[in-house]
Amino acid sequence: MQMGPDERNLMRQREQIRREQLKREAAAAMRDAGLRLDQEKSQLFEQRYLQERRRIERELRDEAEAKRKQELPVLKDRLRKEFQEPSSPAGTSTSTATPAVSVTPKH
Repeated sequence: MQMGPDERNLMRQREQIRREQLKREAAAAMRDAGLRLDQEKSQLFEQRYLQERRRIERELRDEAEAKRKQELPVLKDRLRKEFQEPSSPAGTSTSTATPAVSVTPKH
């Protein structure tokens, strides 16, 4: 699937906004650290900041994915038990009742 010109332009704009935000965050980190650097060292600081930020974000994604994988079997088992047809005689249920949830939107 290919994007149309408007979609590509929108993606470019979003990417530009994201990059500008990251530049501002790096500048704020340098300011918060009390550093006053020349242009070359400032650019190097920005590169390192972004590199370390990507590393941290990757580690957080990996941790979240590992936790999700660990908890999914428990969730699936719980839902299977919750939605499993009762095997006991009609009219009796061994599962705990869950409250009804309204699906009509509130205005």
